[in-house]
Amino acid sequence: MADYHEVSPNAPAGEKLLNWVDNRFPASKLLKEHITEYYAPKNFNFFYIFGSLALLVLVIQIVTGIFLVMHYKPDAALAFGSVEYIMRDVPWGWLIRYMHSTGASAFFVVVYMHMFRGLIYGSYRKPRELIWLFGCGIFLALMAEAFMGYLLPWGQMSYWGAQVIVNLFAAIPFIGPDLALLIRGDFVVGDATLNRFFSFHVIAVPLVLLGLVVAHIIALHEVGSNNPDGIEIKANKDANGIPLDGIPFHPYYSVHDIFAVSIFLMVFTAIVFFAPEMGGYFLEYNNFVPADPFQTPLHIAPVWYFTPFYSMLRAVTDEMMYALIACVLVGAGLGVTKIKMPTLFKGVIVGATVAIIAMMLSIDAKFWGVVAMGGGVVILFFLPWLDNSPVKSIRYRPDWHKYMYAAFVIDFLVLGYLGILPPSDIGGRVAQFGTLFYFAFFLLMPWWSQMGTPKQVPDRVTFTAH
Repeated sequence: MADYHEVSPNAPAGEKLLNWVDNRFPASKLLKEHITEYYAPKNFNFFYIFGSLALLVLVIQIVTGIFLVMHYKPDAALAFGSVEYIMRDVPWGWLIRYMHSTGASAFFVVVYMHMFRGLIYGSYRKPRELIWLFGCGIFLALMAEAFMGYLLPWGQMSYWGAQVIVNLFAAIPFIGPDLALLIRGDFVVGDATLNRFFSFHVIAVPLVLLGLVVAHIIALHEVGSNNPDGIEIKANKDANGIPLDGIPFHPYYSVHDIFAVSIFLMVFTAIVFFAPEMGGYFLEYNNFVPADPFQTPLHIAPVWYFTPFYSMLRAVTDEMMYALIACVLVGAGLGVTKIKMPTLFKGVIVGATVAIIAMMLSIDAKFWGVVAMGGGVVILFFLPWLDNSPVKSIRYRPDWHKYMYAAFVIDFLVLGYLGILPPSDIGGRVAQFGTLFYFAFFLLMPWWSQMGTPKQVPDRVTFTAH
């Protein structure tokens, strides 16, 4: 073969083995392209540790999940007892179970922080749109994985949480009841539902998740990492084609990430050993009671990482529909009067507005709550095309943009907190305002993101050695 490489007969055994592998599989080539000769910006900060931590938690979840499956029984009559058996009788089973349950919450913590970093530094902007889309796909798959895994312990909150969420699909016009029946596999959440969710949780969704993670990393390494300044380091290279503001991922950022991993594992193990339930937020106390189809808990709420979107679901009431109709009218009015377009297009907008309002009045508010809950996730996919700011990073945007992002974070946290609480009049009003602000943040972004005068973006990244 023309590209077959030989080494000296006197070479060490390890070098001979690596050469044998390299002639049959590009091990060294992949190592160079993705680690030792992958040049990352030298000004990474604290926020750039969460991608590696997400990968670590994914490994923890897969490994602990494998050991749990060895003893778990996906049977409505045996599931709860098998989890108790794992906790009480399997050697170190309690540790594996608590690592898996804590890992689920840890996964969402690091993924939310990872997405927040992408949001403030414009990591979704050209040429990284696909990276962001794959990342949003990972988030969606992660939510499906967590929801299906939550049913498997077959506790009270698992059972009734699944009952409530699956019944939401029945609100979809025409196909809703059949769709809910297909998801459950029965007329109520039961053994068929448990088997379906177990199959998807253990096999189907993890395969999709792993594929999206690989695609996410490949896309990232193809276009290169973003940085806090939002500057393309490939624009400034030396005579050898190496970015002047880049450093090899290994050893610089591999050491950086190992330090972050060590800190993370200290916190993670402290929670696993001392507070695995985290006051009922990570593992709800009702879930230590066997599922009882004849006794509904006083308050049914999802796990904390779903609660912002659950708040959006509950916020959409019949009263809220009138506010949404007003928003549609104002948006259509501004579009027709403020944007120059042919008369035909204006007529289409008016016709579409009338059709949308007619649908909103004729279809139950419960359905639009489901739309709001799903839309809260789906709208993230469109972020690369909603942001029209002339600069990427929050560092160089007008100062008032920082307050917008801060208000968005506070709004998201408030929605999350309200989703944990039982419904109330005041909480409902706050959730309605928070839901409107959440969607307004994104839907009005094409306008407000280009308002104000941005600061001058430097030609090279700003970096201070430390």
